[in-house]
Amino acid sequence: VQLQASGGGLVQAGGSLRLSCTVTGRILRVNVMGWYRQAPGKERELVATISNSGMQDVAEAVKGRFIVSRENAKNTVYLQINSLKPEDTAVYYCVADPPRLSVSSAITPKYWGKGTLVTVSS
Repeated sequence: VQLQASGGGLVQAGGSLRLSCTVTGRILRVNVMGWYRQAPGKERELVATISNSGMQDVAEAVKGRFIVSRENAKNTVYLQINSLKPEDTAVYYCVADPPRLSVSSAITPKYWGKGTLVTVSS
């Protein structure tokens, strides 16, 4: 199983960015998909998850600016980041499963993608 993320880059503060990630490989069903991020010098944090039924869980710190969505037919998850701030600068990792994965749970994701770097300039 592979997770391939894309969409990172250098953006000015106040701008928007859309990350995408597609799951490929031998997996029958992707239950939950989501996004972690790790800012320089900080621990990784789970910022958003979405189940295959569309139930979303977004971290309070980014709620209102981060929008998670997915296309089940494509096993693809998106993260729309609006009103970008310099503190959003981080490597963003796509993750998937297990089914109980959510922002509010302490479950470690089963699958990880390689990160995509988002840099926000002030």
